[in-house]
Amino acid sequence: MDHRSGPKRATDYLYPPVEPFDQRVLDMGDGHRVYVEQCGNPAGVPVLVLHGGPGGGCSPSMRRYFDPAHYRVVLFDQRGCGRSRPHASVEENTTWHLVSDIEVIRQTLGIDRFILFG
Repeated sequence: MDHRSGPKRATDYLYPPVEPFDQRVLDMGDGHRVYVEQCGNPAGVPVLVLHGGPGGGCSPSMRRYFDPAHYRVVLFDQRGCGRSRPHASVEENTTWHLVSDIEVIRQTLGIDRFILFG
């Protein structure tokens, strides 16, 4: 039981910090390179996490939304965001490009089905 006084913070409800077991950059073939990382259980239920935007990327706290013993958490920095390159680019950066990038990530990581979160 938590005996701290006062209201709980949102981070009090997250799973403990976890480090990625895989980090890579995927070349999307049109000048964009997208950063992708995986953490949790490599054999777990795949979850693809979408961050907000524009401009932001994934943060370490986003790895903590799912139980790492049960889920294979896949995070990526969308085009123009975070560790993806070119940074802050809006060229070749539409919703349809995002959908295509998700499909490239799914195929590259050998995932048949996933939970989409974000």
